[in-house]
Amino acid sequence: MTCLLRFAAVFIAGGVMADAAGLSVANHASIQEALDAHPDRMIFVPPGDYTITGKIRIRGSRAGLFGPARIIQENPDQPIIEIEDATGAEIRDLTLTRPEGRMETACEGILAIRCRDLVIDNVRVLDNRTRSGAIALRSCRAARISRSLVRNYMRVSIDDRTGSEDWGYAFRCTDGTGISVGDSTGTLIEGNHVIEENLAPTPEIKAKYQLGDFVKRNPQKGAIISQQVWDAGYVDNWQQGSGIIVSSPEVSDLTRILGNHIENAAQGIDLHCDHAIVAQNVVANAFIGMKAMHGSRNVLISANQFMRNSLWAVGFMPGAAANAENFDGGSIIANNIISDFGHGDANWIWGDDRSPLKFDSGQQPDDPPLADVIVTGNIVHCIGKPRYQYAVIIAGGPNAPRGLHFSNNLFHPGSLGVANTDLPP
Repeated sequence: MTCLLRFAAVFIAGGVMADAAGLSVANHASIQEALDAHPDRMIFVPPGDYTITGKIRIRGSRAGLFGPARIIQENPDQPIIEIEDATGAEIRDLTLTRPEGRMETACEGILAIRCRDLVIDNVRVLDNRTRSGAIALRSCRAARISRSLVRNYMRVSIDDRTGSEDWGYAFRCTDGTGISVGDSTGTLIEGNHVIEENLAPTPEIKAKYQLGDFVKRNPQKGAIISQQVWDAGYVDNWQQGSGIIVSSPEVSDLTRILGNHIENAAQGIDLHCDHAIVAQNVVANAFIGMKAMHGSRNVLISANQFMRNSLWAVGFMPGAAANAENFDGGSIIANNIISDFGHGDANWIWGDDRSPLKFDSGQQPDDPPLADVIVTGNIVHCIGKPRYQYAVIIAGGPNAPRGLHFSNNLFHPGSLGVANTDLPP
């Protein structure tokens, strides 16, 4: 109790000091006016609801917002907070949300562009239901997102791939990402909760929104889509988006994703980056627990809990963005626990012929093969009848994975065995 009272006293004192110095929203007509009046300063936002219709803009050095307030963005065409070309900016303790009837948006809760040493800490982004990211970083360096909550970030949308010769179609889907990082280096994503409670992959939701159905297709079939899917005009992967994604595979580097809780995502953690550490996370009830592809090199996946996944728990494979200079491999998958595989909400979509661990060939014939991966000390744990054919599937073909090494794992066999091929030591 003493510690709690001391913390409260410090927080209140900080607010009083901010008021005394004029560095409080209470002394201004709006949050933006307070920021503009005190450039390069942290502004205290007292308790209460603050309704906005335009984005809050943060620029400069050591600027930012903190406080126990709730900011409500009524304009679905605007982000809530945009931080651009800032150094040492901070957003702390705030709640950011949108009102009933205006929760669906194409915009972010927090959008940071070309920032350095950014801190987003103990922030709640609620019901920012977007095709983008609830918290999104673009071209940032040494940013930290920690101890924050993102809840209900997905929406019904259209995934339009008609601009790609690889795909050539558009389809109805659920989409959205909790934390999205692109073109960034040195990012720390630590201790966050990313939870979706609004859109679950149920047959009722699929029927209501015709999820997976094509809404448009090019005159010519995409290069990497099967003829069967093209003719059917339907895809199973209508759950799009991720709990956490780090993309821009030839730029994003040195990322740490540590101790996060991700629940009910489409893909829990999606990596298209190099030199990443994914450790001590909990990923529950995602149709894919995590995957690394499109030229993800030197990735360490360690001490994570993957529960109730439906398609894969951990998947490594090249993708269309891989090439001779941007290849996948040189990675370690160690000491992870995969449990209750096939018992997630999306099992009815994918069935029981899936695998907890998947090492695949490329999406395109010229993709360099996945190579040099150590798989050690992992458990695939099954109670009762398994809902998978093999604990491990390794693809064959001319660009099949190479240099895989398995040791000291405990894999409960699936209905057809431990693996679809002998596991190389």
